[in-house]
Amino acid sequence: MKDGFSPEFEVVYVGSLKVDIDVEEQEEVSQELLEEFKCIPTFLAPHLQRSFYHGFCKRQLWPLFHYMLPISAERGELFDKSLFGAYISANRIFADKAVEAMNSDEDYIWIHDYHLMLLPILLRKRLSQVKLGFFLHSPFPSSEIYKTLPVRDQLLKGLLNADVIGFQTFDYARHFLSCCSRLLGLDYKFKHGYIGIEYFGRVVSIKIAPVGVHVGRLEKLLKCPTTIAKVQEIKQKFKGKTLFLGIDDMDIFKGMSLKLLAFEVMLQRNENLRGKMVLVQIANPPRTMGKNVMETRNEVISIVERINSVYGRPGYEPVVFMDYSIPYHVKIAYYVMADCCIVNAVRDGMNLVPYEYVVCRQGTEEIDRHRGINMVRCTSTLIVSEFIGCSPSLSGAIKVNPWSLQDVADALSHACELSENERQLHHEKHYRYVSSHHVAYWVRSFLQELERACQGNCNQKYYRLGIGLNFRVVSLSPDFRKLSVGELVSSYKRTNRRAIFLDYDGTIMPAGSACKIPSRRLISILSDLCTDPQNTVFIVSGRERTALGEWFCSCTNLGIAAEHGYFIRWNIDSDWESSPPFGVSFEWRNTVERVMKSYTEATDGSFIESKESALVWNYQDADFEFGSCQAKELSSHLESLLAKNPAVVRRGHCIVEVKPQGVGKGRAVDKILGQLVANGKPPELIICVGDDRSDEDMFQSINDATKKESSTSAPEVFACTVGQKPSSAKYYIDETSDVLLLLKALVQSQNKIVSP
Repeated sequence: MKDGFSPEFEVVYVGSLKVDIDVEEQEEVSQELLEEFKCIPTFLAPHLQRSFYHGFCKRQLWPLFHYMLPISAERGELFDKSLFGAYISANRIFADKAVEAMNSDEDYIWIHDYHLMLLPILLRKRLSQVKLGFFLHSPFPSSEIYKTLPVRDQLLKGLLNADVIGFQTFDYARHFLSCCSRLLGLDYKFKHGYIGIEYFGRVVSIKIAPVGVHVGRLEKLLKCPTTIAKVQEIKQKFKGKTLFLGIDDMDIFKGMSLKLLAFEVMLQRNENLRGKMVLVQIANPPRTMGKNVMETRNEVISIVERINSVYGRPGYEPVVFMDYSIPYHVKIAYYVMADCCIVNAVRDGMNLVPYEYVVCRQGTEEIDRHRGINMVRCTSTLIVSEFIGCSPSLSGAIKVNPWSLQDVADALSHACELSENERQLHHEKHYRYVSSHHVAYWVRSFLQELERACQGNCNQKYYRLGIGLNFRVVSLSPDFRKLSVGELVSSYKRTNRRAIFLDYDGTIMPAGSACKIPSRRLISILSDLCTDPQNTVFIVSGRERTALGEWFCSCTNLGIAAEHGYFIRWNIDSDWESSPPFGVSFEWRNTVERVMKSYTEATDGSFIESKESALVWNYQDADFEFGSCQAKELSSHLESLLAKNPAVVRRGHCIVEVKPQGVGKGRAVDKILGQLVANGKPPELIICVGDDRSDEDMFQSINDATKKESSTSAPEVFACTVGQKPSSAKYYIDETSDVLLLLKALVQSQNKIVSP
């Protein structure tokens, strides 16, 4: 990995050791590792290491990420809260060490694999502007599998505190995006070749970066005398045989048993190949022992013994099984001599065995002399499972479904029949890719993305919200701050003409409220505000004018801008005005309704809202991910359909809305302010409060209007959003109840102004 880092970088590694170190020796060991190798060890107590690594990581996360559900006692283990507690504790220790290693805010932290999925949130909690990258080396399961995990949300939120999240393949990234969409309600976008998820004002970049092999290291090993000697030994041992090679970890997902069974089927069906083919299967020792591993090992040994007893003879074993630790140079020698390498995993992350095989088959001048071939005629043949990460990049490989013994057996036979020219062409194609997409390339690619994703972070203001694993950082503009009621009341008192714009749902009415009718308290506060002739107060809402007019009929001086400002009424005695004028064409309406009906029929839980000025397709009760996909498709369909019509298509939270051009809350506010100026009553103070995307139009419109005014004539502006979130507003207020308290404070100050 270190070859991929720029010489300008000082790289420090933080990790755990495979051996226990006495407490008395830990400081000395730490000092030596730091001075000699730039490594900082995390000393985990033995019981914590067992519960963290062998427990939660290997018995719960690892099987689940490889699509194994604990549906019975024989099939994995049920969730254990104490093991998750150990996982949190271990991640905290890593966070402590990572913070120790940091020298400045300019440092980058790159976190690796599922063992440390909570580390991003723990680091972000301490250092809000830290530059964090995370790379997952294992598969990421589909949402149907992942959502069975009891701590699913905590792990997703942990990862989303990184700036970049990397995956081996798009399939794994797609599953992650689907989980974020279905479980957290987050949306993601493809823009200019990049994928991003917006998470509390931060855009988390999703990077597809298949890892590579260290080509230089392999080439160096190929030149070692021990490797060359082993090549000669293997050549002599398997002289005249077609050599198939498998190198796999001893675990339940590598498909070793299926590979052997397929090899057995091939021997059964091809009598002419018996005695001519040998499968060398190297089984790397398991990282953790368990019932599943022992059962897999016993099954493999049983199949090997059966094949060798049926098809073997003196001096010939069809399967050579090596179930012990093999020196790396020996594996290199087998790579060199293997006519075909087969990787038959039923589920795996990247699996670099095929890449290593291709590099070793390229050989060196001396190796090729011992092999008896010409370097320009290097060949290789690969059989790879469709379910491993490297499969898409090996276009010349024979792809197999490991679950189909017949398909794998056919692939083994086909590999024997390939011509020299085909084997050479496939090898050249694979070697070009593997040699250019090496591990250093992978490192550079990921770090470049991390650098790009972190640009501009220093210009943002960060708010730290939540506790524990619900912590998150909200990224906002530097001048964004909480509204001071005292400051607003002071401005209210010293000004004579005021314009007040209030959104309805989510602003003065709680968003989740079952009853949407305004309370008596709200009606009373608004009525009191409107009694002051110096105030122009408007409700600006997407709701229909009939409902709003009925609800606020007792507030005689209250202005209403209904359906996002399409209908405007200054008070109860004035007529409704429309903007654009009543003569606007709605010829598009029937066509749009027909299209929306077809999407409603195809999307369970969706429905159509029919307004006087607009049609809304709502999918709030549908499956969120499917509804989002349907909404994107519907938006695209309607945009092309209405290209020549005076209508616009707008996507909001769980809605697709079609309305006439020129309609929006921003336009409505412009019109109201323009009328006030025309009447000789330009406001000295503008208060605007909203909570969602449509209200951003109001904020932006007011900001743009006040920028055009001279510094002496420009009104004071208090644009305020409900909740801490990215906004064009300069201020925020925590929740709807605070909005009512704010309005009440204005009423009380108003009463003091008029009292003698």
